[in-house]
Amino acid sequence: MEEIILCGIAMSVIKKRIKNMYIRVLPPDGKVQITVPYTVSDDLIRRFAISKIQWIKKQKKSFEGQPRLTKRQYITGESIYFWGRRYRLDVQYSDAGSHVLPAGEKLVLEVRKESTPKQREHVVNDWYRAQMKQAVPKILKKCEYIVGVNASEWRIKNMRTKWGTCNIEKKRIWLNLQLVKKTPECLEYVIIHELVHLLERNHNDRFFGYMDSFCPDWRIRKAELNQQTLDCFEG
Repeated sequence: MEEIILCGIAMSVIKKRIKNMYIRVLPPDGKVQITVPYTVSDDLIRRFAISKIQWIKKQKKSFEGQPRLTKRQYITGESIYFWGRRYRLDVQYSDAGSHVLPAGEKLVLEVRKESTPKQREHVVNDWYRAQMKQAVPKILKKCEYIVGVNASEWRIKNMRTKWGTCNIEKKRIWLNLQLVKKTPECLEYVIIHELVHLLERNHNDRFFGYMDSFCPDWRIRKAELNQQTLDCFEG
């Protein structure tokens, strides 16, 4: 991976076996990534990036303007999100094990009194993962029917820069655990996006044509996903 700097903006350059160049401004902090064919010269890459510089600045500004939660200590009173809804964390001490339970406007976290913030985070993330594993199969089945292709496997992991990825050869989809904090419509959009990669590898006109057909409001969902309150990254 290489890096170029234009107008004070660092941009990572990734070369792949593709035909076209494209630029992505990645959540959560607006990192710029340029993906290009192996044969493209450095001069052409720079000229391509310069031609998109106003769009890049606009996208980066949109990320910078989003509210972002500070690093949690997982104590009573903190805000926590689940399927796009904001909850107030209520930490209760118990020797009977660790549990998470939605209760009205609160999310009750039962832990041992001597637990550390990292341990409490682990409990919440395990609960998040279980909730997402429960929700994905139904949404995935719907999306597979819409797109007309099937994923052989799907998995969940925390990712810093992508909401989802697709291993085309293995037909495996990875979904970002952070999606459990967003609305179900955002999760559906990401799944459709990754399934479409089984029809078209690259982000080109054909790809976006499929997206327009299978998820006509995908641009609205994408904007909603990137405009919602951003968490600090939790590993």
